[in-house]
Amino acid sequence: MSSRVWSGRTTAENADDYERLLREDVFPGIEARVEGFRGAHLLRRALGNGVEFIVITMYDSLAAIRQFAGEDHELAVIEPEARRLLAQADEFARHYETTVFPGER
Repeated sequence: MSSRVWSGRTTAENADDYERLLREDVFPGIEARVEGFRGAHLLRRALGNGVEFIVITMYDSLAAIRQFAGEDHELAVIEPEARRLLAQADEFARHYETTVFPGER
């Protein structure tokens, strides 16, 4: 399994709307169109000047990531509505081989 990691920041006022967009639109949209999408983790923390989100999406393979992101799969994929809500965003995602899962040692 491969994990794609990306981060962005919002203002405190936009944080709930951004999280809702991911939960209700973005993640279900990926699930509907990308074979090999295996879910997501969304990490959130308050910062002095806003809210940081780390998004970890999981896929069966690099081929599934390319189905989601395109051939230049390291470029961030940011929906227009998400970009409107973000104050700052990584332009690139990082990819990792996932080697340990919850419940494993």
